[in-house]
Amino acid sequence: MAEGRIIKALSGFYYVESENKIYQCRGRGVFRNQKITPLVGDFVEFDIKDTNEGYIMEIEPRENELVRPPIANINQAIIVSSAISPDFSTKLLDRFLVLIESKNIEPIIFITKMDAISEDKKAEMGNYKKIYQNIGYQVELLSTKDSKYFPDLISYFKDNVTVIAGQSGVGKSSLINALQPTLLLETAEISESLGRGKHTTRHVELLKVHGGLVADTPGFSALDFTEIQAEDLTGYFPEMRERREDCKFRGCLHHKEPKCAIKEALSNGELEKFRYNHYISFLEEIQSRKPRY
Repeated sequence: MAEGRIIKALSGFYYVESENKIYQCRGRGVFRNQKITPLVGDFVEFDIKDTNEGYIMEIEPRENELVRPPIANINQAIIVSSAISPDFSTKLLDRFLVLIESKNIEPIIFITKMDAISEDKKAEMGNYKKIYQNIGYQVELLSTKDSKYFPDLISYFKDNVTVIAGQSGVGKSSLINALQPTLLLETAEISESLGRGKHTTRHVELLKVHGGLVADTPGFSALDFTEIQAEDLTGYFPEMRERREDCKFRGCLHHKEPKCAIKEALSNGELEKFRYNHYISFLEEIQSRKPRY
């Protein structure tokens, strides 16, 4: 038996890296019976059948897993937002942040296309950078087309397993290309000429980038909060998480309850109003969803 990590899944085969060698493996039938699907990122034990082939026998317990994209054992997510086309949206960014925090993955924020905006818009992006840094997030403002706006990002990747998330068109593949040109991922223009729409990334694979692994995936295609409970939502806003113990009532949802430490911090100007408004909007969305039986 050998041990390794699944770095690619394609057409029913799992490609397992073990001691710098890659084995094409199939999953055991028992996984199907138990409704277990091996995921890219899984640490596995496998039986080598011949030189480069094998069968996955055991899957180690996972630190975390995502459904879309289907991947496990990620320790950070780089959320790529663009300053323009599509326009920067704090609400969409906060949605990504909540989903990633809820999976116990560390979020990092990259805002792209800084070369394509006015000086006023640059000042606005600089202000948002400060706001999110004060909350505790790492934030980079950059452009893949202008070296003046392309800071040294290598340290973000070394020894990390990273998923890159963001809405379509923000430049996720361009970012990976700029980081490691040898990978030459297709960008959206190519697939348009083939009439395939914008989804250029069709399978999940862990790529070696600057001493770490990066998941080249379609990002998060599902941005709903189906797995998040109303009482847990505060835990995914770091600036609220650290204050919630000071609320008078246990289980305070920081909405209509009296003597709420978070509403007090808001009225004192210690919290950003737009972040609190997004919290309330997400809370109402969670509370209004139909129960699933």
